[in-house]
Amino acid sequence: MKYFILLLAAGTLFGAEGPHLFYSKSFPGSAPAYVEITLDKTGAVEYREMAGEDNPVKFRLKDSETAEVFQLADKLGHFDHPLDANLKVAFMGTKTFRWEDGASKSEVKFNYSQDPSAQALLDWFERMAESAQRGIELERTVKYDKLGVVRALLLLQVSMDKKRIVGAEQYLPMLDRIIKNESFMHTAQERASEIVEAIRSGKS
Repeated sequence: MKYFILLLAAGTLFGAEGPHLFYSKSFPGSAPAYVEITLDKTGAVEYREMAGEDNPVKFRLKDSETAEVFQLADKLGHFDHPLDANLKVAFMGTKTFRWEDGASKSEVKFNYSQDPSAQALLDWFERMAESAQRGIELERTVKYDKLGVVRALLLLQVSMDKKRIVGAEQYLPMLDRIIKNESFMHTAQERASEIVEAIRSGKS
Protein backbone atom coordinates (compact mmCIF):
# COMPACT_ATOMS: atom_id res chain seq x y z
CA MET A 1 0.00 0.00 0.00
CA LYS A 2 2.80 2.40 0.92
CA TYR A 3 4.52 1.55 -2.37
CA PHE A 4 1.33 2.42 -4.28
CA ILE A 5 1.02 5.77 -2.47
CA LEU A 6 4.64 6.60 -3.27
CA LEU A 7 4.08 5.78 -6.94
CA LEU A 8 0.94 7.91 -7.03
CA ALA A 9 2.76 10.84 -5.42
CA ALA A 10 5.64 10.51 -7.85
CA GLY A 11 3.24 10.42 -10.78
CA THR A 12 1.55 13.59 -9.54
CA LEU A 13 4.90 15.30 -9.11
CA PHE A 14 6.14 14.37 -12.55
CA GLY A 15 2.83 15.40 -14.11
CA ALA A 16 3.11 18.81 -12.46
CA GLU A 17 6.56 19.30 -13.95
CA GLY A 18 5.42 18.67 -17.53
CA PRO A 19 6.23 20.89 -20.49
CA HIS A 20 6.93 24.62 -20.11
CA LEU A 21 6.83 27.50 -22.56
CA PHE A 22 9.37 30.29 -22.30
CA TYR A 23 9.14 33.68 -23.98
CA SER A 24 11.54 36.61 -23.86
CA LYS A 25 11.87 39.94 -25.63
CA SER A 26 15.04 42.01 -25.61
CA PHE A 27 14.53 45.56 -26.85
CA PRO A 28 17.26 47.94 -25.63
CA GLY A 29 15.98 51.48 -25.22
CA SER A 30 12.40 50.44 -24.51
CA ALA A 31 10.77 50.28 -21.09
CA PRO A 32 11.26 47.63 -19.91
CA ALA A 33 14.26 46.71 -22.05
CA TYR A 34 13.85 43.00 -21.30
CA VAL A 35 10.99 40.73 -20.29
CA GLU A 36 10.70 36.99 -19.90
CA ILE A 37 7.70 34.79 -19.20
CA THR A 38 7.33 31.12 -18.35
CA LEU A 39 4.06 29.23 -18.58
CA ASP A 40 3.40 25.65 -17.53
CA LYS A 41 0.53 23.28 -18.28
CA THR A 42 -1.29 24.21 -15.06
CA GLY A 43 -1.59 27.81 -16.29
CA ALA A 44 1.00 29.16 -13.84
CA VAL A 45 2.72 32.27 -15.23
CA GLU A 46 5.96 33.85 -14.02
CA TYR A 47 6.97 37.27 -15.36
CA ARG A 48 10.42 38.81 -14.96
CA GLU A 49 12.14 41.97 -16.18
CA MET A 50 15.60 40.55 -15.48
CA ALA A 51 16.85 37.08 -16.37
CA GLY A 52 16.80 34.81 -13.33
CA GLU A 53 15.02 37.37 -11.14
CA ASP A 54 14.26 35.84 -7.72
CA ASN A 55 10.87 37.49 -7.17
CA PRO A 56 8.80 37.20 -10.37
CA VAL A 57 5.23 38.38 -10.77
CA LYS A 58 3.04 35.28 -10.57
CA PHE A 59 -0.51 34.72 -11.75
CA ARG A 60 -2.55 32.05 -13.46
CA LEU A 61 -4.30 31.67 -16.80
CA LYS A 62 -7.65 29.93 -17.18
CA ASP A 63 -7.55 26.32 -18.36
CA SER A 64 -9.01 27.28 -21.74
CA GLU A 65 -6.43 30.04 -22.20
CA THR A 66 -3.56 27.72 -21.28
CA ALA A 67 -4.82 25.09 -23.70
CA GLU A 68 -4.99 27.65 -26.52
CA VAL A 69 -1.43 28.83 -25.90
CA PHE A 70 -0.04 25.29 -25.86
CA GLN A 71 -2.03 24.41 -28.99
CA LEU A 72 -0.30 27.28 -30.79
CA ALA A 73 3.07 25.91 -29.67
CA ASP A 74 2.02 22.52 -31.04
CA LYS A 75 1.10 24.10 -34.39
CA LEU A 76 4.57 25.66 -34.49
CA GLY A 77 6.20 22.26 -34.03
CA HIS A 78 7.52 23.28 -30.62
CA PHE A 79 9.72 25.83 -32.42
CA ASP A 80 11.66 23.37 -34.53
CA HIS A 81 11.92 25.70 -37.56
CA PRO A 82 12.73 29.38 -38.29
CA LEU A 83 9.96 31.94 -37.82
CA ASP A 84 11.61 35.21 -38.84
CA ALA A 85 10.16 36.71 -42.03
CA ASN A 86 13.59 38.05 -43.06
CA LEU A 87 12.01 41.23 -44.37
CA LYS A 88 13.39 44.77 -44.21
CA VAL A 89 11.20 45.92 -41.34
CA ALA A 90 11.92 48.05 -38.28
CA PHE A 91 13.61 46.33 -35.37
CA MET A 92 10.88 45.46 -32.84
CA GLY A 93 12.96 43.54 -30.34
CA THR A 94 14.50 40.07 -30.40
CA LYS A 95 11.87 37.56 -29.36
CA THR A 96 12.55 34.02 -28.20
CA PHE A 97 10.08 31.14 -28.05
CA ARG A 98 11.32 28.06 -26.20
CA TRP A 99 9.75 24.68 -25.54
CA GLU A 100 11.05 22.80 -22.50
CA ASP A 101 9.96 19.30 -21.53
CA GLY A 102 12.44 17.58 -19.24
CA ALA A 103 15.72 17.23 -21.13
CA SER A 104 14.02 18.17 -24.40
CA LYS A 105 14.43 21.81 -25.41
CA SER A 106 13.95 23.70 -28.66
CA GLU A 107 13.84 27.41 -29.33
CA VAL A 108 13.63 29.99 -32.09
CA LYS A 109 14.50 33.69 -32.20
CA PHE A 110 12.94 36.31 -34.46
CA ASN A 111 12.26 40.00 -34.94
CA TYR A 112 9.12 39.79 -37.05
CA SER A 113 7.17 36.75 -38.22
CA GLN A 114 4.39 36.44 -40.79
CA ASP A 115 3.33 33.03 -39.47
CA PRO A 116 -0.25 33.43 -38.12
CA SER A 117 0.35 30.98 -35.27
CA ALA A 118 3.56 32.78 -34.27
CA GLN A 119 1.72 36.12 -34.32
CA ALA A 120 -1.10 34.71 -32.21
CA LEU A 121 1.33 33.19 -29.68
CA LEU A 122 3.28 36.45 -29.51
CA ASP A 123 0.05 38.31 -28.79
CA TRP A 124 -0.72 35.95 -25.91
CA PHE A 125 2.69 36.56 -24.34
CA GLU A 126 2.38 40.31 -24.90
CA ARG A 127 -0.96 40.24 -23.07
CA MET A 128 0.66 38.36 -20.19
CA ALA A 129 3.43 40.97 -20.07
CA GLU A 130 0.97 43.88 -20.13
CA SER A 131 -1.08 42.24 -17.37
CA ALA A 132 2.00 41.87 -15.17
CA GLN A 133 3.14 45.43 -15.87
CA ARG A 134 -0.25 46.85 -14.89
CA GLY A 135 0.01 44.94 -11.62
CA ILE A 136 3.53 46.19 -10.95
CA GLU A 137 2.49 49.81 -11.54
CA LEU A 138 -0.59 49.46 -9.35
CA GLU A 139 1.41 47.97 -6.49
CA ARG A 140 4.09 50.67 -6.81
CA THR A 141 1.58 53.53 -6.61
CA VAL A 142 -0.34 51.96 -3.74
CA LYS A 143 2.87 51.72 -1.71
CA TYR A 144 4.70 54.89 -2.70
CA ASP A 145 2.52 57.28 -4.72
CA LYS A 146 -1.10 57.46 -3.60
CA LEU A 147 -1.79 60.36 -5.93
CA GLY A 148 -0.73 58.14 -8.82
CA VAL A 149 -3.18 55.35 -7.94
CA VAL A 150 -6.03 56.88 -9.97
CA ARG A 151 -3.88 56.94 -13.11
CA ALA A 152 -2.69 53.37 -12.51
CA LEU A 153 -6.30 52.23 -12.17
CA LEU A 154 -7.28 54.11 -15.32
CA LEU A 155 -4.50 52.39 -17.29
CA LEU A 156 -5.69 49.04 -15.94
CA GLN A 157 -9.26 49.79 -17.00
CA VAL A 158 -8.12 50.79 -20.48
CA SER A 159 -6.18 47.53 -20.85
CA MET A 160 -9.20 45.58 -19.64
CA ASP A 161 -11.50 47.37 -22.10
CA LYS A 162 -9.10 46.47 -24.92
CA LYS A 163 -9.12 42.80 -23.83
CA ARG A 164 -5.40 42.92 -23.05
CA ILE A 165 -5.62 41.56 -19.51
CA VAL A 166 -5.29 37.92 -18.43
CA GLY A 167 -5.11 36.55 -14.89
CA ALA A 168 -7.05 39.55 -13.58
CA GLU A 169 -7.57 37.91 -10.18
CA GLN A 170 -3.99 38.87 -9.35
CA TYR A 171 -5.18 42.47 -8.79
CA LEU A 172 -7.94 41.70 -6.28
CA PRO A 173 -5.87 41.93 -3.04
CA MET A 174 -4.46 45.31 -4.06
CA LEU A 175 -7.86 46.61 -5.22
CA ASP A 176 -9.53 45.50 -1.99
CA ARG A 177 -6.81 47.33 -0.07
CA ILE A 178 -7.60 50.55 -1.96
CA ILE A 179 -11.35 50.17 -1.38
CA LYS A 180 -10.99 49.59 2.36
CA ASN A 181 -8.34 52.25 3.10
CA GLU A 182 -9.79 55.74 3.60
CA SER A 183 -6.40 57.31 2.96
CA PHE A 184 -6.94 56.79 -0.78
CA MET A 185 -8.90 59.32 -2.82
CA HIS A 186 -12.62 58.63 -3.18
CA THR A 187 -12.16 58.58 -6.97
CA ALA A 188 -9.59 55.82 -6.61
CA GLN A 189 -11.87 53.79 -4.35
CA GLU A 190 -14.78 54.11 -6.78
CA ARG A 191 -12.63 53.09 -9.74
CA ALA A 192 -11.17 50.17 -7.80
CA SER A 193 -14.70 49.01 -6.94
CA GLU A 194 -15.70 49.12 -10.61
CA ILE A 195 -12.70 46.99 -11.57
CA VAL A 196 -13.35 44.47 -8.79
CA GLU A 197 -16.96 44.13 -9.91
CA ALA A 198 -15.87 43.57 -13.49
CA ILE A 199 -13.34 40.91 -12.47
CA ARG A 200 -15.64 39.05 -10.10
CA SER A 201 -18.52 39.11 -12.59
CA GLY A 202 -16.28 37.68 -15.30
CA LYS A 203 -16.49 40.81 -17.47
CA SER A 204 -12.76 41.54 -17.36
